[in-house]
Amino acid sequence: MNKQRVFITGVTGAMGFPALKNLLLDLSEIDLVALVCPSKENEKIIKPFLKIAGFTVVWGDLLNYDDIKKCVDNADMVLHIGGLVSPKADNNPELTMDINVGSAVKIVKAIKELNQTEKTRLVYICSIAATGDRMPPIHWGRVGDPIKPSFFDYYAMSKIEAERYIVESGLPYWVSLRQTGIIGPSMADIEDAIMFHQCLDNVLEYASDRDSAVMLRNLCRKERKNELGGNFWGHIFNIGGGESCRVSAYNLYKKLFGMIGINNLSYVMESKWSALRNFHGQYYLDSDKLNDILQFRSDSMEYFYKAYLKKLGIITVIAKIITKLPGGQKLIGGIIKKRFHKLTLTENGTERFVKDNMEHHIAAFWGSWEAYQTIVPMEKFVPFSDWDTVVHIDHGYDERKPEAELNLQDIKNAAKFRGGECLSESMTTGSWTDKLKFRCAFNHEFDASPRLVLEGGHWCPVCERESWNYYERAKVDRFFAQVWYPLHDKNEKEWKYNKMDFKTYE
Repeated sequence: MNKQRVFITGVTGAMGFPALKNLLLDLSEIDLVALVCPSKENEKIIKPFLKIAGFTVVWGDLLNYDDIKKCVDNADMVLHIGGLVSPKADNNPELTMDINVGSAVKIVKAIKELNQTEKTRLVYICSIAATGDRMPPIHWGRVGDPIKPSFFDYYAMSKIEAERYIVESGLPYWVSLRQTGIIGPSMADIEDAIMFHQCLDNVLEYASDRDSAVMLRNLCRKERKNELGGNFWGHIFNIGGGESCRVSAYNLYKKLFGMIGINNLSYVMESKWSALRNFHGQYYLDSDKLNDILQFRSDSMEYFYKAYLKKLGIITVIAKIITKLPGGQKLIGGIIKKRFHKLTLTENGTERFVKDNMEHHIAAFWGSWEAYQTIVPMEKFVPFSDWDTVVHIDHGYDERKPEAELNLQDIKNAAKFRGGECLSESMTTGSWTDKLKFRCAFNHEFDASPRLVLEGGHWCPVCERESWNYYERAKVDRFFAQVWYPLHDKNEKEWKYNKMDFKTYE
């Protein structure tokens, strides 16, 4: 029997490296090809695996079509994990789009040029960042909710654009997996101002790097054995670790610093350092769907807490001793607080936004200067607690109907709910892939499939690309308004921010 040929990108990253190590366990059944960008750091990471039979490294670049085509050639499975991620991505928006969107386009192009559309399965790793800020009370979400990248989140923009392209590519075998925050040693190593972009009451349903790796290994294995069934390819799923991986930022900090003996968060951070909104994150109503198919969950948040303490090493032992002494918590907390404060003053730091009076950033992350000034001190902060209440997000059509019964009237209803209209006068009943013609509330005409709009939560590509026009859109788009007005006062000062000029990557 021929081996399954698997091409994987991003093998030196937080998700890709554990995936690589897991897939190497299956070399009796697969041939594994990895595209790795040449650098001293990457060469050091990959060196231990270079002589393993059945594993091939192609030293190349996601920006180079020939490198990608070489790897796609004869591939049964493409696991596209690689790309530029935040915070680096947000500081280099043009490069982010070139890499993250351009690579997706190049992979699809290679599959088609090599006449492998019936052979190659494309697994695209998208991101929870696509649906943006979902602070309480709308902290429960699912696939199909409105696409809403946070202001200045160019990483999210790139993942949204790439997902849109893949869904509409015409490939018969694709799947988009929206990855959440990845817990593990890599997350424990992060020291960047982006941590304060996350609001204290923000939530994430994390997934571990180890579980994510098992998920991809099981995906390949089940495809080899024809066990994935008919409801996997051609769909979008949320990756989440389930109940044991759900936590708010505030409770994460309380647990983490409590483990080294600091029980008062005011000793380690100021409440004004954290944004009030504009960071992605949610608990999932539907993450069980993917786990039911691929059976990958085993870790809880305890995995991350242990990884963080391991990173601190001897400091953990010392801190636990000192914090038991009178004044010890304040002493150790003060050391940590100084480090955190330095982060807040860096390029992407929240204190820098305020110090330099960056009007648009202040509006995005706090709503206004006045809202920033009303933030209470950490010791008076009362965290949100009604985590179990779900605010239903209406998708604008009858979701109880079987997919095979979807008809034009369903589509017209959904388009009207989004403030626009479906201009097509006919469709094949039950077809989720044939593109229809739409017009948004701002008179932009575009073609899109029901899969993209109804399951993906995408809408007008012009509005998605040109600006964060959320105030204007919420007034005329009832679908979008559901995830905007619970977090924004209808009387607050309106503004919009142009994104960037989008290139054509085909």
